[in-house]
Formats: sequence, C-alpha cells, structure tokens
Amino acid sequence: MKADWVAASVRARSMAQRRIGAGSSRALAAEPTIAAALATLEQSCYAERLTGASNLAAAERAISETVLWQLRVLAGWLPATGTALARAAAATFEIENIVALAHQLTGGTIAPEPYRLGALATAWPRLGRAGTIEDLTTMLRTSSWGEVGDGGPGPLRAALRVVWMRRLAAVAPPVLPWCGAVCVLTAARSLTDDGASAAPQLIHLLRPVLGRAWQGARSIPEFRAALPPSLQKVVRDIATPTELWRVEARVHAELEADGFRLLRGSLPGPDVVLGAIAVLSVDAWRVRAALAAAAAGAGSSEVLNEAA
Repeated sequence: MKADWVAASVRARSMAQRRIGAGSSRALAAEPTIAAALATLEQSCYAERLTGASNLAAAERAISETVLWQLRVLAGWLPATGTALARAAAATFEIENIVALAHQLTGGTIAPEPYRLGALATAWPRLGRAGTIEDLTTMLRTSSWGEVGDGGPGPLRAALRVVWMRRLAAVAPPVLPWCGAVCVLTAARSLTDDGASAAPQLIHLLRPVLGRAWQGARSIPEFRAALPPSLQKVVRDIATPTELWRVEARVHAELEADGFRLLRGSLPGPDVVLGAIAVLSVDAWRVRAALAAAAAGAGSSEVLNEAA
C-alpha cells in the first residue's frame, strides 16, 4: 500500500460513485427532447455546469467541463508522484484547445473559450498565442507534443491523440491496451474508400504500436489482417470505415470495464486514480451520446446499445 495515495484513492472512489451510469444514460437517451433530458440531470454531478445550457452544443461543453473539473479536483489530492498522471490524463483537453485554434487559423469558426487546465496544462498557454497555422505547427514542434505534422485540424487531431495515448501509457502501464485500441481506431479512420494513405507523420507516430504492415491496406479487412495479432480483435467484424463508430463504442465499454477493475481490485495507489479517471471519462461520453439521442428525438442510442 502506498500511504501517500490513500486520501487520493478514497476521493477517486467517491467521485466515481457519483457517475450517471449505463442504465441511467439509456433512460436519458429515451427522453423526448433535450430539455427533458437536461431536467433529469439537475441533481447529477453535471448539474452545476449544465446551468443555463439549453441546446446540445452547450450541454456537451458543460459535460466536458465537468470531467476537467473532476480531474483538477483529483489532482489536488494526489501526492507529488501523481502529477505526471494527472497532467497526462488532462492533455485530451489541451488537444481540444489546439484543434479549435487550428480550425480558426485555417479559416474556420472562431475558437470557443479554451478549456482552463491550470496546473495540468503542458503547452497550451504558449500555443494559444499562435497567430498563424504555421506558427502553431512550429510551436507544437518545440513543445512537449513534438512533431505532429502540418496538416489541417483533422490530421492534427489524429496525430495529437496518438501522442497523448502514448504519453499516458508511459506514465500508467495499465493504459497500454487502451493505447493500442485507440491507435488501431485512429489508423483505421485514416483509410478511405479510394485507398488514400494516412499522413506521413501519423504513420510515423503509429509505427511503434502498429508496426508497418498496415500502411498498404486498401480496405478494413486488409487493414485488420495486417495488424499485430493482439490488436486485430479491435476491428473484429468491421467491414467498412462507416462502421468504425461501433469500434469507438466498444473501446469505451472496454475502457470502462478496465476502470472498474482498477477501482475495485487495487490497493490505494495510482491504479485506483486511473480507474476513476477512466470511469468518469466514459460516463461523460455516455451522457453526451444520450443527450445527442434525446436532442434528435431518437428514443434510444445505437452508440449506447453497442457499448452495452
């Protein structure tokens, strides 16, 4: 038992218990309108930041803001040895800031207010000062993100996500299977019906995890066969890129299951905190999917059903 992790582990387990959960998320998806769905969250852990949210975009942002707040709270309970874990986990929000800025700098919509990471930031305060996409690329290259290529917001997000997962896996070994699954999904999404290749820098970043054989794949079945055997199951029974949403749903379900295992089966320490981060992150993903279904009046969510 790591004595300096006891308080953080107790706090992590307590926060994870306040999740909405899979069953309540499915009920949320069945609500007839976004207003009705939001009303059911008034006593939830998301309530404070959902105040004033009246549409799906605002609600989704509030849900994400809640996860970041949870991370920042957990970070405050961690011993000094846990700083790297908290910062690596929070880097997903730095990715959102970077991609939003890149979109703006390439002629897209004005970036929203950036996520406030506080002490969990790695490079964002400096990156936010970039005035052109070329500046941003250069600043990324000299930051902890490193060389992530010079493509548009889409390729940039893919490269940053791979860097993020590899960084998280480096400080938290239980993340290694999640890293592999995310890398497979990222690579699969780079395939198109006309067989276009992934961006060179993305291929370079994926190579330590996926190897080289997949690079010449012209279809999802070819791609699956070219993956390391241990990773082929990630895209099992997937035939076309349009089915990859099913992979994402299953990856989230497996991430949640691993998070519960870490929460329940570990002594106080970083694994408990990692488990809580996983469970809370997937809970937010479920709630966002449920709200999208309610906003569409779908009556249920295919995404949540796939993750069941």
